[in-house]
Amino acid sequence: MNVPHKKKNKKSVKSAKTISELRRDIVSGEWVVIATGRGKRPEAFKSKPASFSHPKKTCPFEDPQATGHGQPLLKYFKPNSKEWLVQVVPNKYPAFISKGVCQTFGKVGPYTVTNGYGFHELFILGDHKKYALSLYSQEELSELIRAYHERYTVLSEEPCIQYITIFHNHGRQAGSSIGHPHSQLIAMPVVPPDISGSLNGSKNHFHETGQCVHCLMIEFEKNEKIRIVFENKSFIVFAPFVSRSAFEMRVFPKKHQASFGFLTEKEERLDLAEALKVALTKLYKGLNDPPFNFFIHTSPTDSEHFDHYHWHIEIVPKTSIWAGFELGTGIEISAIEPENAAKFLRKIKHF
Repeated sequence: MNVPHKKKNKKSVKSAKTISELRRDIVSGEWVVIATGRGKRPEAFKSKPASFSHPKKTCPFEDPQATGHGQPLLKYFKPNSKEWLVQVVPNKYPAFISKGVCQTFGKVGPYTVTNGYGFHELFILGDHKKYALSLYSQEELSELIRAYHERYTVLSEEPCIQYITIFHNHGRQAGSSIGHPHSQLIAMPVVPPDISGSLNGSKNHFHETGQCVHCLMIEFEKNEKIRIVFENKSFIVFAPFVSRSAFEMRVFPKKHQASFGFLTEKEERLDLAEALKVALTKLYKGLNDPPFNFFIHTSPTDSEHFDHYHWHIEIVPKTSIWAGFELGTGIEISAIEPENAAKFLRKIKHF
């Protein structure tokens, strides 16, 4: 009687493991479901290309000043040319504006409110025909990163600003309303909740172990090797062990740096441009130009108090839609193991 019972238990445990696996994020403590039972092959994530464009004559970013975006805050030109490569302008429809009083908090019933003080800027690339960042060269992307860094550095000095986020939306499903490639920066007077959670997790791990949790992740990935997509002298790209969505990737500087503001060397900037280009090119070719978002996670502007943190870029393709389970629990489901996603991406030629 006991033998069949034991066999049944072993079979049920084995079956459960093939259906899904719950993995817990070492920083946030949040759980993610790796739904191996759904068993999608990498090719199944291909969809219609996310890129779209406006006719050049009606594109609002072809000549930003002519469409009311104001004078450039920053403008870089192509080598030995009068054509501009990237320019930074104030967003015509900002979510935050640098007017009024900042960091003045009030109450509306039980709720706390403050003014939407801050800055909202656009990084517009000049080539209308290059509708995806992966089509730009390493050198061109390095100039875009230089623009990110310059505006980040300037706005970090603003006394009311606590956090600066830089992000890029590609495709309508990722929130882009204009196909002409552009990134955005928002500087705000508060630290966002997702960042606060990441900072707290990083701080707690450091206090418990004396080690940067992200450095530990990098060391683990370099030892395991199975989730690494690309690496060069200064940066590493891998599919995180706890991937929130299929084909998610993270780009980390190998050197411990709390803030994106510490990226000062031209060589490091070129290495970051290479890592970003390779990651985006592999997505572009491997998944047929999918919609995606990428964003820079960095310490708050007062970075000297966050030495335990390690800045990085998160690339999140839109490969699924949140439904009742995700909305009701906050637990995300990935339909492919990050190990298999990384294996597929490694095989995609990026040149």
